[in-house]
Amino acid sequence: MQRTQIAIIGGGLVGASLALSLQAGARQRGWKIEMIEPFAPGDSYQPSYDARSSAISYGTRLIYQRLGVWESIARRAEPILDIHVSERGRFGATRLSASAERVPALGYVVENAWLGQCLWEALHSDVINWRCPAVVEQMQPREDGYRLILGDETTLDCDLAILADGGRSGLRERLGIQVDKTPYGQTALIANVTPSEAHRGLAFERFVADGPMALLPLADNRCALVWTRPTEEATRLAALDDQAFLGELQRTFGYRLGAFRQVGARHLYPLVLIEAQEQVRSHLVVLGNAAHGMHPIAGQGYNLSLRDTVELAETLLRSEAPLGDLATLQGYLARQRLDQEMTIGFSDRVTRLFTAADPALSSVRHLGLLGLDLLPPAKRWFARQAMGLGTRVS
Repeated sequence: MQRTQIAIIGGGLVGASLALSLQAGARQRGWKIEMIEPFAPGDSYQPSYDARSSAISYGTRLIYQRLGVWESIARRAEPILDIHVSERGRFGATRLSASAERVPALGYVVENAWLGQCLWEALHSDVINWRCPAVVEQMQPREDGYRLILGDETTLDCDLAILADGGRSGLRERLGIQVDKTPYGQTALIANVTPSEAHRGLAFERFVADGPMALLPLADNRCALVWTRPTEEATRLAALDDQAFLGELQRTFGYRLGAFRQVGARHLYPLVLIEAQEQVRSHLVVLGNAAHGMHPIAGQGYNLSLRDTVELAETLLRSEAPLGDLATLQGYLARQRLDQEMTIGFSDRVTRLFTAADPALSSVRHLGLLGLDLLPPAKRWFARQAMGLGTRVS
């Protein structure tokens, strides 16, 4: 029977970040970490026009600097120097700038494949063992940890299991962990587009009648488009040919970046606020999108998951209790609860405010955008939330 100290189920960005956060301390303590992932990472980064990307906050940059990987990530990280927030047909707008906040960038947009490559290359085989491709079919709780039964019928016992296998986690359901789901009745259309003018590090959050639209600067003068629409509308837009799609995008967004020249593959994601009712049990932690998933409007989902990850690693490495000790894990969650509540609440309230069709709320939005631009304290608070600095960075 094989046994390890920590098993991370899911070797994506959250799982790999946890392994990296634990790596040095695990080596000192003699811990071994198993990373179990169904999809093998590529041998090398392959640039692609259609690469999916993540918006990472300035606070996330600070975390990756401490972990020693920011220098690598930065080679393909496009800085967000300014954010323009507006509502279609309204005069009010808010402009956030890195220079006003005295930071090099408000955030960055990084292709997931590149971010993953940088994280995976920083993991050392003397501490972390990859099982890939491999799938955990069952998790059986035991008095001293969990027994994992893999798809090839091999078994692995661990002191602590980390469930980081995404928002559609089948293992979470099989463990009987209930989730609260709040559908937004919307679908996000995700695609990369190329404008005729240079984006110059400018990001746009534009609110229109049927849902918000974000355009985020990417490397090679591409922009990552996140267009939230009612599900039927999003499905219709995804089915249009490129020319027709770019025409509708142009009419909705306008010409602040000139004419849109190219669009890549389009992907649809139904939007649901998801919160697991349990994030810790004895010898178990639920992490990343398996713990909470939110609307992409504020770009905070991955950043919150990374802050959870770092706090968990620091908690485990500080503790003298056995790995998987319930009181230790509850302490981690208690320290992160405020950050989670504030970030999820901020994202949810902004989503509801800017997607409601109520004329009274439309006036509130208009005044709110004007107020943010005119009141420096409110604007600074909003900027700190966007930078992932609303609570302490840990």
